[in-house]
Amino acid sequence: MSISALTKEASSSETIRFPRRAVLLGGLAAFLSGCASKFRSYGGPEVTRVRLYKGQRLLVLDGADRVLQTYPVGLGFAPEGHKQFEGDGRTPEGTYIVDKRNPESTYHLSVGISYPNEADIAFAEAQGLSPGGDIFIHGGPRPGIDPTDVRDWTAGCIAVTDRQIEEIYAMVKDGTPIDIYA
Repeated sequence: MSISALTKEASSSETIRFPRRAVLLGGLAAFLSGCASKFRSYGGPEVTRVRLYKGQRLLVLDGADRVLQTYPVGLGFAPEGHKQFEGDGRTPEGTYIVDKRNPESTYHLSVGISYPNEADIAFAEAQGLSPGGDIFIHGGPRPGIDPTDVRDWTAGCIAVTDRQIEEIYAMVKDGTPIDIYA
């Protein structure tokens, strides 16, 4: 039923009027909400390598012949040194592979890193401990954390904003190497 028909039908007892601006803005809002998605498309150059500089809190996406994008990051709550054990709050260092993605992440979207590798497992087991795992590049922060107050808040992951992880999720494919430096 159209708005004019609704107005005519209601005119027998009371006229209901909808301001044109409200109708247009409401329609625009409904249209845009249907278009909003955390999944983006990317048609640019292939990301051939990811580099993380922990000391600089900088994530770099490299193409074949140039840097494609850089992002400021947050790290684990105890970021100094290489991750060795589950719960140590450190972000790993070394060469790994982007090996999975989670579209239903608690932190908006996430891209997984192949930590622990064989050497990480062997070291932790020699100490009688678990190396941990589930290291991701993800959005955030988690509810209740103010990113301007706490830079390094993860359990060892690499945190970016939700908008940034949407770009990273679209750009970086599984199998891409990631080098993580101190």
